[in-house]
Amino acid sequence: MCAILMAMSHQKTPRLKPLLDRVPPGLLVDTQWLKGEGVDAKSIHNYVARGWLERVVRSVYRRPLPTGARSLSALSWESVLLSLQWIMKYDVHLGGVSALDLAGYAHYLPLGGTPPIHLYGDAPTWLERLPSNASFVVHRRNIFGDNQTGIVDSDRSTEAGSQAVSIWPYPLRVSSPERGILEALDEVTDRSGFEPLDKRFESLTMLRPRVLMALLTACRSVKVRRLFFVFADRHGHAWRKHLEAGKIGFGSGPRALVEGGRLHPIYRIYVPDDFIPRSESEAHAGA
Repeated sequence: MCAILMAMSHQKTPRLKPLLDRVPPGLLVDTQWLKGEGVDAKSIHNYVARGWLERVVRSVYRRPLPTGARSLSALSWESVLLSLQWIMKYDVHLGGVSALDLAGYAHYLPLGGTPPIHLYGDAPTWLERLPSNASFVVHRRNIFGDNQTGIVDSDRSTEAGSQAVSIWPYPLRVSSPERGILEALDEVTDRSGFEPLDKRFESLTMLRPRVLMALLTACRSVKVRRLFFVFADRHGHAWRKHLEAGKIGFGSGPRALVEGGRLHPIYRIYVPDDFIPRSESEAHAGA
C-alpha cells in the first residue's frame, strides 16, 4: 500500500510543478482551465489544502503571492484581466472609455465607489462575483465582429493598489485610442453620454488617420460612424483633414438618437443642440 501511495505522489508532483510555473503568483485560474490541464476536482481540493492554490470564489483560484508580499483583500482588475488574457486564453480586451483612461485620456478622476472596467469580447460569468477593486462591464464586439484592428499590447505600468502591472511578465491587451473612442461612441444612447465623451474627444489630438480610416471602414455601425464625424468636425483636430469621409459609408435616412434633439445637417443624426454647427444653430435661433 505504501508503495502505491508513493507512486501516486510521484505522478502528481511532475504535473503540479509545470502547472504552477505557468501561473505567476497573484494570477487566477478557473475550474474549467484546471480540468483542461488534467487536474480533477479532488486534486484541486488537495492543492488548496496544501496552500498551492487559494480559493477566491466558487470555481476560481489564485496562485498565492510570495511569502511576505502584501495580499490585498480585493483583486486588482489588472491581475484579473491578465489572467483572462494570458493564462486562461479568453478572447477579451480592455476597451471603450477604460482604454482611453489607461492611455491618459480621462477627463476626470472617479471619486470613491467602484469604477467600471469595460471589457470587450468573451468573458466568464464568474467575473461579477469576484472581490475586485473594480466592477466589470462586458460588451460584445458588435461593431467590429472578429476584426482585431486597433487591439494592441500595452506595457504601461499602471498602479493596482500596492501592485503594478509590471510585476507580471505580460502586457495588457487593450484598444488603441482610435478603437477605444469608437467603442465608447457605440455606448452613447441618450443626451447624458455626449458631454463626457466631448471632454475626452477634446484631448484626442494625436490620433492616427490611417488607423482611424481602417477602423471606420471596418465599423458596422452607421450610428458610430456618423457620431464620430459629428465630434471630429466639432473639435477640428489636425488629423481630421486627413480623413476621407467620402470613403466612409453613412447609410441613408436620418437616425434618431437623442429625444428632443436636433437633426445634424451633415450627418443626419439627432444630437443635442450644442452639437449642431454654429451657423446652423444661429440660423435656427433667428428664424
